[in-house]
Amino acid sequence: MSPPTASVVPHQPSNINDSYVKVLAESSTLQSVPSQFTFAIDSKGSNSDSIPIVDFSQLTSANPDQRSQALRELATVCEEWGFFVLINHGIPETLMKAIIDTSLEFFDLPEEEKRRYEAKSALDPIISGAGSVITTANQRIHMWRDFVKSDVHPEFHCPDKPQSLRDIVFEFSEKSRTMARKLLQGISENLELEEGYMDEVLQLDSCFQKYAVNFYPPCPQPDQAIGIPPHTDYGLLTFLIHNGIAGLQIQHNGEWFNTNSPHNSILVNTGDHLQIFSNGRYKSVKHRAVVNDEATRISVVMVNGAAPDAIVGPAAPLVERDGRALYRPMKFIEYVEKMLSNRLGKGNLECLEIIDES
Repeated sequence: MSPPTASVVPHQPSNINDSYVKVLAESSTLQSVPSQFTFAIDSKGSNSDSIPIVDFSQLTSANPDQRSQALRELATVCEEWGFFVLINHGIPETLMKAIIDTSLEFFDLPEEEKRRYEAKSALDPIISGAGSVITTANQRIHMWRDFVKSDVHPEFHCPDKPQSLRDIVFEFSEKSRTMARKLLQGISENLELEEGYMDEVLQLDSCFQKYAVNFYPPCPQPDQAIGIPPHTDYGLLTFLIHNGIAGLQIQHNGEWFNTNSPHNSILVNTGDHLQIFSNGRYKSVKHRAVVNDEATRISVVMVNGAAPDAIVGPAAPLVERDGRALYRPMKFIEYVEKMLSNRLGKGNLECLEIIDES
């Protein structure tokens, strides 16, 4: 990725580097994107009706024909898209609305309350901030978003305020973790692995799970800033819900697509560790968050991974079938730490690739 171009912008608040983006966006003097945020991109994405849909109720159906069809569809979307819309998942609509609304309340808290969770290290169990990235030109670019993240499994952490957040996040994490296990069971079957193999190797009873919320306020120049640059996710499966404002784009066959999800659905993408574990059969899809100049967007994300101490490498039966491993193994939490400290440039998956020199 080429380095972004800086620009001189008048009428900037004096505390750009110290404030959350929400404070900056609400400033009456803000007329254009400050140079610290300049990240010029073509944010246009194609609208497509072909983004696949997976019916969770059929995947868990007692009807063998329905389940077999759903398994085939799951295999296809993991191989060809690495991204799908999950419907009929069983998580109550009231709970999904509650976690979006209550997460949104977090960003309305006084700034000193949010600053309690400023990161001291990339692996702090609760982190809040505005976020930035380092380009390959060693230039720091601020993202047009605020965020809060907390580890919710195998140990549960959550901000103290708003008061109702803790119980809602706990319930949502439990239900989404159960859903993730059932999806992974289907994926394991599609990979023709023995029952229980994935659970044992990845230590899924102690799986890593992180709750993350991204807050994207309106931006005066959406084509001059980025919510989150193109990236892939660590972990096995990432779940995302939002407040109905578009902004997530995925890359498919080299083209960027806008994601349009039905009401009460969940957007799911396969992560780096599923690509590693499947020995490259299932792809970790690149995606990004773009911003707009009209409405605040909020997304609630649940990242589902292996146990922190699990060594994740290509599944042995798949390596035997393929004749060689495509990736080197690495402890899950070490990969997470490496990814969180990575700069824009060579991806972590590329760093683990084993080059065939035969």
